[in-house]
Amino acid sequence: MDLIGAEERAYLLREFQDRLGNGVILHFFRNEDETATTMAQLLEELAGLDGRIAVRSYNFPGDRQAVGRFRIDKAPALVLSSPERDYGIRFFGTPGGYEFSSLIEDIIDVSRGRVDLPQDMVQELRELASPLHIQVFVTPTCPYCPRAVRTAHKFALVSPHVLADMVMATEFTELANRYGITAVPYTVVNDATGFIGALPEREFLIEVLKGVKR
Repeated sequence: MDLIGAEERAYLLREFQDRLGNGVILHFFRNEDETATTMAQLLEELAGLDGRIAVRSYNFPGDRQAVGRFRIDKAPALVLSSPERDYGIRFFGTPGGYEFSSLIEDIIDVSRGRVDLPQDMVQELRELASPLHIQVFVTPTCPYCPRAVRTAHKFALVSPHVLADMVMATEFTELANRYGITAVPYTVVNDATGFIGALPEREFLIEVLKGVKR
């Protein structure tokens, strides 16, 4: 049974035809979890919609070279890249529910190599000199979470110093419990600071930069 329904499939075909730029590679790291099978099917269905989308699969943690290259510490995981560049965009857990829209918009952004951020924010991110690891914890039923995920992923696409993860809290409960997360979206920055909510992009940047300055 297809995971992408006929109506959604027709919509995505139009979106990719109208908005997709160059090629996008979906690097999929799978373990033995049942969710990995669902995620693999979802990615293959997406790749079947447009020839510019390719899927490359790896075993976690067995494929050590790829695991090290893409800095993967848990699975299932998904990395979006162009053929030339890894932008630091990560999904840990299945990007289902509301997060499916984040995946689609990220694919389009990566294919174009650009995002719709104000120029002053782009400049500030390009001037970033320190590593910035952003983890956005979400659930598939949270309608506000995609905004936080998309903002973090936009930052990663702009700056090579930003690594931005969507983390499905329902699949990585031990990690969510470690950070004491009781509501989503919750964003953890460099393991140093955190904040809750889907903030506007400028406020989101102010908050994540606090993790660099500490």
